[in-house]
Amino acid sequence: MDSSNVLLAKRKITKRISLGKVAIGGGAQISVQSMTTTKTADVEGTLQQIYELAQAGADIVRCTCNEQEAAEGLAQIIPRSPVPIVADVHFHHEMAFAALEAGVNGLRLNPGNLRKPAEIKEIAKEAMDRKVPIRIGVNAGSLHPEIYERFGGATPEALVESARLELEYFGEVGFDDVKISVKASSIPLMVAAYRLASETFDYPLHLGLTEAGPLPGGLIKGSAGIGTLLAEGIGDTIRFSLTADPVEEARAGRMLLESMGLRERKGVDLIACPSCGRAEIDVIAVAKAAQEALEARNLPLQVAVMGCVVNGPGEARAADLGIAAGRKRGHLFIKGKIVRVVPEDQMVEALVSEAEKLVAEGIEARLAAADPNAQSEAEADRAELFQVKGHDANHREVIVEKIRRRISN
Repeated sequence: MDSSNVLLAKRKITKRISLGKVAIGGGAQISVQSMTTTKTADVEGTLQQIYELAQAGADIVRCTCNEQEAAEGLAQIIPRSPVPIVADVHFHHEMAFAALEAGVNGLRLNPGNLRKPAEIKEIAKEAMDRKVPIRIGVNAGSLHPEIYERFGGATPEALVESARLELEYFGEVGFDDVKISVKASSIPLMVAAYRLASETFDYPLHLGLTEAGPLPGGLIKGSAGIGTLLAEGIGDTIRFSLTADPVEEARAGRMLLESMGLRERKGVDLIACPSCGRAEIDVIAVAKAAQEALEARNLPLQVAVMGCVVNGPGEARAADLGIAAGRKRGHLFIKGKIVRVVPEDQMVEALVSEAEKLVAEGIEARLAAADPNAQSEAEADRAELFQVKGHDANHREVIVEKIRRRISN
């Protein structure tokens, strides 16, 4: 976007990488990231939080992968996620392989607690084969003891050196699909470390202040550190690390970028599932048509377009309005409650019509106007879809079995 009217430094153009469908670096728009707080093994709970994060402005979501059950959960989450998923891996290198097997869009490795060069290189080789980028996530609180000792503490130079060594291991196997972070809980240290990293590397940088704390202090500290660097043209993705509902992180990130003129404001916030084995429609086409129609009306709503009625209304229940497809019909829902069932060829028209009424009349009035038969019709469609598609339309059981074999070896 044109930011010539604001007093910001020219943004540094870094190497371009792709995290799923999200472009990072190379002049791509700055992305907002957050992290789930659920147990990754809790598939439905984690998916609900992912959808809430996407609705709040997150472009990328990170999930912990600390045990076999978490990796198996990722195998079920990824096909149904509306945004790219990054696996957070610490200490146990086998969890990185399990996450890759599960189909993650990216890995985050902490060089302070995954320290064996041979293991790091093996992870990089498999990530390269699968075309999965890795974030080198350096943290001042978990530096390798040798580096901490050599530099006399967690200095900017120590943080950058940790990232440089990891890059050296990656380079030995020809892997360079990389993003870097050099986080600290001290704003001055964090800012100095990222300035040095920006001078040292051409890789995209993920900005964040660790352990920023609860609201409102965490927002102030995060905004001070991240905002300072963004104003200097540094940074390609951001995350507010708050002691709060992660939805607050996504909202804060989006608002910061919008307020600095680094992301365009939009009236409607439309999210859509990426489609999976249960999808009954061309989700991309319906979402595009809905986006165009709603944006033309400039309606300030969160709207979801979901490919299947089995999971859609529940996963996107935080949206103001949504529609899910099933058996040649669309289930129109408000805040997760089915209010109307319409023919498939009328889905976009019904969605737009309801959106206009929702803005004009309010949520309570539109819920009161719901078709009393809609819920029972929706249940019948769900039951029929289960019979046709089965309980494992995404073949997740096959992937889970691969993860188990990988870990057992």
